Amino acid sequence: MVTYIIRRILLSIPVLIGILFATFALSRLIPSDPCRAMLGEKATDIVCNEFIARHGLDKPIPTQFAVYMGEVFKGDFGRSFRFSLPITELIMQRLPTTVELAFAALMLSVVIGISLGIISAVRHNSWIDVVTMLWANIGVSMPVFWLGLMLAYIFSLTLKGTPFQLPPSGRLSPGLIPVPFYEVWSLDLVKGTFAFIIADFVSRMQVINSILSGDHKVLKDAVQHLILPAFALSTISTALIARMTRSSMLEVLGQDYIRTARAKGLRYRAVILKHTLRNALLPIVTVIGLSLGGLLGGAVLTETVFNLAGVGRILYEAITARDYGIVQGFTVVIAVFFVVVNLLVDLSYAYLDPRIRLE
Repeated sequence: MVTYIIRRILLSIPVLIGILFATFALSRLIPSDPCRAMLGEKATDIVCNEFIARHGLDKPIPTQFAVYMGEVFKGDFGRSFRFSLPITELIMQRLPTTVELAFAALMLSVVIGISLGIISAVRHNSWIDVVTMLWANIGVSMPVFWLGLMLAYIFSLTLKGTPFQLPPSGRLSPGLIPVPFYEVWSLDLVKGTFAFIIADFVSRMQVINSILSGDHKVLKDAVQHLILPAFALSTISTALIARMTRSSMLEVLGQDYIRTARAKGLRYRAVILKHTLRNALLPIVTVIGLSLGGLLGGAVLTETVFNLAGVGRILYEAITARDYGIVQGFTVVIAVFFVVVNLLVDLSYAYLDPRIRLE
């Protein structure tokens, strides 16, 4: 198993380099002027030439990429043109919001998708099956930005003044200032150390931080702000998981050992949950793993619609301003998440199916 993990990690390195080079090259092949995108259309040629030379944009793309890779291997993603801040610092500021949103959406997708898939498979060809799959098809084809706007309109304006009213944007209500949990716990952390970086990253996830710090007011407000964007982001992955669960469950339900289990007089619930679902989990886990990566990458529109200060929002602003460093840095982070998730999915196969462990 250890050899397998090491081999997968080594094979992921060229994949990450390839993704980084493709992003690096494509961002620079876009027909645009990064100087005027940043400084405005009235920037003179002298100012633009100085700007391009200062950031090394006048060199050939292979040379720029070689220099950039050398900095990346040192852990330095460069500085942002737009914000004049180290990109590593921006990643630590914005990534927690996206991670929290993606995992909240994934939890909704898994719970709702698997539940609907099981019900649809058990009630195969019934009206429940038809309605569930119809909803799944609508969920796959529904644009996230349109759904987000509709949810904000319904729950913020139409239901205003009712117990179902939810905030339309932002991460916390104005005036709420969350205290980092490590300050509440009086942890003596030195800024810049690995322990401080991890603690600061976790403290920027408002739900987790409020739980750890025991701030119930902030927790309630953070959850309310998270419901609409998480639901909007989860619709496509929920539909995919529901359809895959149904398909995989129907395939397993037709196996001989399921009929044998039912013939022995086992309770129907035990047959479905312990025998059918467990043996149908491999393709479902695959879809869940791919969905998590897709949720991280697909948060761009959701964060823009709901005005969340996460990866998606800053990527949108960086692409508009041709801020190459931010686009490259966050692309690498998302790609690393994809690789790690795929590795965890592969390892889960060995846990779920003993035959894989014996190979």
